[in-house]
Amino acid sequence: MDRIAHIRLSSVILPLANPISDAKVLTGRQKPMTEIAMLFAELQTADGHTGLGLSYSKRAGGPGQFAHARELAPTLIGEDPNDIARLWNKLCWAGASVGRSGLAVQAIGAFDVALYDLKARRASLPLAKLLGAWRDSVACYNTSGGFLHTPLEQLLVNAQASRERGIGGIKLKVGQPDRALDLRRVEAVRKHLGDDAPIMVDANQQWDRPTAQRMCRAFEDFNLVWIEEPLDADDHAGHAALAAQFDTPIATGEMLTSVADHASLIRHGAADYLMPDAPRVGGITPFLKIAAQAEAAGVMLAPHFAMELHVHLAAAYPTEPWVEHFDWLEPLFNERLAIANGRMLVPTRPGLGLSLSDQARAWTRQTAEFGVRP
Repeated sequence: MDRIAHIRLSSVILPLANPISDAKVLTGRQKPMTEIAMLFAELQTADGHTGLGLSYSKRAGGPGQFAHARELAPTLIGEDPNDIARLWNKLCWAGASVGRSGLAVQAIGAFDVALYDLKARRASLPLAKLLGAWRDSVACYNTSGGFLHTPLEQLLVNAQASRERGIGGIKLKVGQPDRALDLRRVEAVRKHLGDDAPIMVDANQQWDRPTAQRMCRAFEDFNLVWIEEPLDADDHAGHAALAAQFDTPIATGEMLTSVADHASLIRHGAADYLMPDAPRVGGITPFLKIAAQAEAAGVMLAPHFAMELHVHLAAAYPTEPWVEHFDWLEPLFNERLAIANGRMLVPTRPGLGLSLSDQARAWTRQTAEFGVRP
């Protein structure tokens, strides 16, 4: 059997063109986001096969992810790259004292994605086809043009530009202290785009239960695709009550960092749309476990962020999903995703279909290498 011979880890800091603000900033809980910390794992086997994996952190945690990945990497040298599930478990036990969620598994996620990328490349298949694709394109929606720091006039311009570019849905950030401003912005975008345009809103966990109740009721008239994270991410009972009461679907799950957390969310009936994030839950191996539970419960899927990875995972989900379009990560890769008629096309290149750009190398802050290049 082939064996993992060499691993290269990279900590890359991706600067954002403009500081990003959502409801968490306006409530004083977080500072505007100015950069994203990326963790890349590049694997090479004795037979010369390669795989690229990624994880990430926003605002904090990037150095910790890299440090933990550096501790775990030697565990993989000499291992059979085919044994992905076993290796995930081995890595998890290697860091068992720091837990099975959060930063601990996010470091594992970069290795896990790289192993799947390697396996798909070796089979000369796109990752979606390796997993068993249901479709060759996925409905997509744009978030990056709808943040709260964007003036209303520019918000309308951004929404129109996204639709003209071929992106299907538009997501708007809400959750401002003045709730009338939220309603005014959503009403303006609905009027500007028309009754049939898919629109979502995202409160980023900033409402309490009474406020969420009132806002969900007020948003019923706007024919939204979903209302995202109206409550704290851990308030599964509260989300379930909203999902049961209102016609507008409730979406949540992006902040959860384990299979067990998502299982609880599904068990409570707290999400009409489940929003797992593969890097946040520890990679593709746990993501597939979450997706299987969601399918069994009849829950719709809308993976969070990292469209370059999630377009493949969404394409392998039976019920028509949504993928979040963020162009923030594009400078890190030599390839681009294609969009047409409201849908994101699944790449036909083997694996993820990605290679790191010269810019990604230039933004690299730390590297670590293990094993010997074949």
